[in-house]
Amino acid sequence: MAIAGAVAAGLLAAAPAEAASPVQIYRVYYDSPGKDTRSNASLNAEWVQLYNRTTTARQLKGVTLRDKSGHTYTFGSFTLKGHKSVYVHTGRGTNTATNRYWGSKAYIWNNTGDTAYLRYPSGSLADSCSWGSGGSSKYC
Repeated sequence: MAIAGAVAAGLLAAAPAEAASPVQIYRVYYDSPGKDTRSNASLNAEWVQLYNRTTTARQLKGVTLRDKSGHTYTFGSFTLKGHKSVYVHTGRGTNTATNRYWGSKAYIWNNTGDTAYLRYPSGSLADSCSWGSGGSSKYC
């Protein structure tokens, strides 16, 4: 779909280079509490919070979230309401308006440092967030 068509369809529209994306990575919780047991509860304690900074609902269909290694989560048909957040959890669960699930049986985000990339359906970068080896989460 061409960029103009994506904008007309209400998809997350690319902003000018100097402007911030309407939907941004707000926080990454990359080191789930306790031992890394790969239990579903532990996997789901690892998440990325996206926040819609605007009052306008945004369709995220085709938007991707990925790490440096190329692990990629792609949104299906999903609308993020204005001034609302959605959490993308690493493990399995039932998708809701505020929680989405990657479905992975392994951790995605590296505790020793990584980068989360949020990309538009066109592939252009909407936002990114990087961290080093300290702490357990990063506000972006």
